Amino acid sequence: MRVSEAYQPDRIALSFELFPPKTEASEAELFVQMRDLAAFEPSLVTCTYGAGGSTQTKTLDIIERVRREFNLPVASHLTCVGSTVDDLRRYLTEAWQRGVTNIVALRGDPPKGETQFKAVDGGLRYANELVALIRNEFPQFGIAVAGYPEKHLEAPSLDVDLLNLQRKVAAGADIVVTQLFYDNADFFRFRERCEQLAIRCPIVPGVLPITNLAQIKRITSLCGAKLPLDLVASLEACGDSVEDQFRVGVEFATHQVQGLIDAGVPGVHFYVLNKSAATSQVLRQLTLPERVKKKWLIPAPHNRVRATSDR
Repeated sequence: MRVSEAYQPDRIALSFELFPPKTEASEAELFVQMRDLAAFEPSLVTCTYGAGGSTQTKTLDIIERVRREFNLPVASHLTCVGSTVDDLRRYLTEAWQRGVTNIVALRGDPPKGETQFKAVDGGLRYANELVALIRNEFPQFGIAVAGYPEKHLEAPSLDVDLLNLQRKVAAGADIVVTQLFYDNADFFRFRERCEQLAIRCPIVPGVLPITNLAQIKRITSLCGAKLPLDLVASLEACGDSVEDQFRVGVEFATHQVQGLIDAGVPGVHFYVLNKSAATSQVLRQLTLPERVKKKWLIPAPHNRVRATSDR
């Protein structure tokens, strides 16, 4: 399934984002967590890769296994970092051969220790160039691109950032998935600005349920997202209690996602950090509109998971 097929008027598409585990033990745990997540029958499961493409092969291994074991549509992230156009073509060819039908096309962050992105000789400089390459030479792929409700860290203004997004969509992107955010008003303003620029493809909010205050402070410092002061105060009031921080984070995320659904978003993309508990709790507590199937509320049996003997 291409991402363009997942977003229909009679449903709210659901997607999860994974990252490549570093050890055999963490990989085994990831697939335990995936059994829980697969019960919600997501429309798409995506997988990132490391800085500079350092885990490209592992990314394809993980996402191919997800597709094979859970019979779910999958997407691989792909960036311009450290790759020539020929390198990108080789990756896209292999991804398709391994059953990947969608690409999350990104420029990528500068390599560690560098402050500015620099294209390699024979490489690409911008995400819209990567989108154009995929759409022109590999039209079989669905393409997702990133949007930034609070502005990309490197963009001089939100106006400039939105023009960059407009170029990515014009080059052939099917959907926009946003960076994480914690104030829905930022997303609604972003969505309105996209409409004003005639960005007509689905705008999908990206959500990361908070389970640890120190962790989310580190993540938001890297991506430029703001944490509401009242949310930080509630998390700080939990002290060192992991359970209480988890409870506060899940309650906030449930309220946030419910507000997004009530406002008519076409889907929700969860940054699950290779864990299922927080996202599963959020999904079970939501009230969905009558126009969509309510399978999020009570997960279906693991009917998509093949028997062990079939793997």
